[in-house]
This record gives sequence, C-alpha cells and structure tokens, in this order.
Amino acid sequence: MLIPSTDAAALVGLDARLGADAEYVKAASGFRDAPAAAPAFERAERTLLGAFSGWPKLAAPRPADGKLPKRIFQLRTYESPSQVAHARKVAMFNEAEIAIFVRTGLNPVFFGDTLIGTRMPSLTYMLTFADIAELTAHWAAFSADAEWKELSKKPGNTDAEIVSNISNLYLSPLACSQI
Repeated sequence: MLIPSTDAAALVGLDARLGADAEYVKAASGFRDAPAAAPAFERAERTLLGAFSGWPKLAAPRPADGKLPKRIFQLRTYESPSQVAHARKVAMFNEAEIAIFVRTGLNPVFFGDTLIGTRMPSLTYMLTFADIAELTAHWAAFSADAEWKELSKKPGNTDAEIVSNISNLYLSPLACSQI
C-alpha cells in the first residue's frame, strides 16, 4: 500500500483513526481481526520515504476516459554502502537520471529517499507499464541511452561505488488501486 501524505503525524496516527472508523472496521472484518491460527499476513513492514526534489509528488496514471488500463508496476530499491554514496545516487536521479527515465519511456510514479525503514541508506522508486514487453523495451532504451551511459560511467557514479544492492519487484494493482 502506498499512502502519500505531507503530514507525518497523520501517518503515525492512521491505525488509531482507522480502528475508530466503524465503516472501515466492518469492511476489514476477517482481515484486520484474523485469528492467530489463520493470520491474514505473516508480517507487515512500513517505510517512510521523503520525495526527491526532482520528482516531488506521486504521479498517478490519468487516462482520458477516467478508467485505469491494465498495468503493472516495478518497485525498485537501491541500497548504498554509505551515506555519502547514497547522497550521490539521489543526486544522480535529481540532476539527470529522472529526466532520462522520462525521455526513454520509463513512467515514474514516485521516487523516495528512505527516512525510516530497513536496509538504510536506500532509495525506492516505482515505475508503471502496460505489461512486461513495454517494461523490457523501455529499460532497453534507457540502457542504450548515450546520456545515461556517460552519466553512469563518471567516477563516483558507478554502481560499484554507490549501490550495494538492488531489489526489484513486479506488482499488479488491485481493482481498488488509485494508481
């Protein structure tokens, strides 16, 4: 679940507010109150991300007819070996990489710096595509991009220097998804 907010206190108090909302409690029955013998999930993890200056707001797909088409999401997390390396990777995105993403058809939803969470220092971003074929084609265009090749080979910008691990998830939205 992705919950955009400009108020961290609102996020901290979200569970209490939801627990006091009778309509939510009724709709979440069976999930929210699942018994230990049949839990609804194994564990939940939460991460607080700060938006990148180069992409400060969530960009939800907005089709002309108002109906979201079939789509997939790619959620990527880059871990860095140090705070300095992490700051450099975030700067790469803000200064040039986001523009290359957009130009090559990698459709960003958000870019976030991990403020609270696991595997820090890290950043996470989400892209959206119609399907795996589109994802593959646009990543190939990105990888072949001359500006990206130049940027990623500069001393201090190579993955070996600033990225220690990349996690990559492919997600399908639920029917209720607003993105």
